[in-house]
Amino acid sequence: MEDFNFLNLIWIFFLISSIIPVIQRALQTGSRQGLIRQLERKRRSRVIVLIHRQESVSFLGIPIARYIDIEDSEQVLRAIRLTRPDVPIDIVLHTPGGLVLAAEQIAHALVRHQAPVTVMIPHYAMSGGTLLALASDHIVMDPNAVLGPVDPQLGQYPAASIMAVLERKDINHIDDQTLIQADMAAKALRQVKDSVTNLLVANGAAREKAEELADVLATGRVTHDYPIDVEEARALGLPITTDLPEEVYKLMDLYPQPAARRPSVQYIPLPYRRQPESEPASAPQGR
Repeated sequence: MEDFNFLNLIWIFFLISSIIPVIQRALQTGSRQGLIRQLERKRRSRVIVLIHRQESVSFLGIPIARYIDIEDSEQVLRAIRLTRPDVPIDIVLHTPGGLVLAAEQIAHALVRHQAPVTVMIPHYAMSGGTLLALASDHIVMDPNAVLGPVDPQLGQYPAASIMAVLERKDINHIDDQTLIQADMAAKALRQVKDSVTNLLVANGAAREKAEELADVLATGRVTHDYPIDVEEARALGLPITTDLPEEVYKLMDLYPQPAARRPSVQYIPLPYRRQPESEPASAPQGR
């Protein structure tokens, strides 16, 4: 009888362990949708959230990396189709990038939308995320947020770095596999540069300015993770403002990183004000 009761406790434990995450996700999804609707009413727009973090799956908490993929493009394109041409679109964007095909599909769909499109970036929108920002009419960033270059990557190597091998070594001393990669790299660089140029032109930029910006962002002048801050983005001619709605920060709180490991950053989550000089800070009293 004792063994039977012990087994029952084990089964109850596993049952509760599997149900609680489902309930938590349902509550979190409801909170996200409520905040999205609040932001839509405030801005009279369609709000699309594209946030990529490492998210926990199953009760074991196995982390999976997220990036812009075909499934994302399908969902975003469907949201755009469900939006009347005269309704503005706001995209809350937090992503390290992803597939060029998926990012370009979303970008061209945003350019074709008749009403204004605003991209909101609370932290970063790198690579394909920057491509989406280029397709918008307005970019709203946190003062500390960053964009990034959109140069293509072939596997673990930047296409521009593969091309540099041909310039530094005699072709007779380069193996066939590297030559094939260099051929693919040249095509990728040309394709991405042309794609960025055409996207900017379709979004109203002069071709000369579009080609100049595409050359800066798409040809591998800097490393792929180079951060382009607000000041540098403005210098490149991008329409940047920093009046990010408070709802965007609250939305980010509803997309937390998995808590499977010990947090490396901790603080008291309350707004602080500077205390008057006459109001001494409390401190432990000595003997």
